[in-house]
Amino acid sequence: MAKSHETMMTPAIEGLLDRVDSKFSLVTLAARRARNINSYFNQLGDGLGHMIPPQVSSTARKPLSIAFEEISVDKIVPVPLPDTPEADAFDLPAGDADLDASDD
Repeated sequence: MAKSHETMMTPAIEGLLDRVDSKFSLVTLAARRARNINSYFNQLGDGLGHMIPPQVSSTARKPLSIAFEEISVDKIVPVPLPDTPEADAFDLPAGDADLDASDD
């Protein structure tokens, strides 16, 4: 196990990885939330009001840093995937069975 050391990133990556199941999940979750935060700040003057504002009071000005802070305090949590076998995801509907047959 790698020992923890001081990094320039706050919150530390080790703490963020404890909140999710993989690095890919962390990157995906943070990027999606950062995109939402960025959209929120861009539409402030328009008065639309349908975006969720940042859930933490942060001194960071970058949407990705704010997203990481939200993940570190459990304001944003990953949604578990449904427990369906991967094979079912690629099955054709019953009406399209003739598409499955090969043309000889």
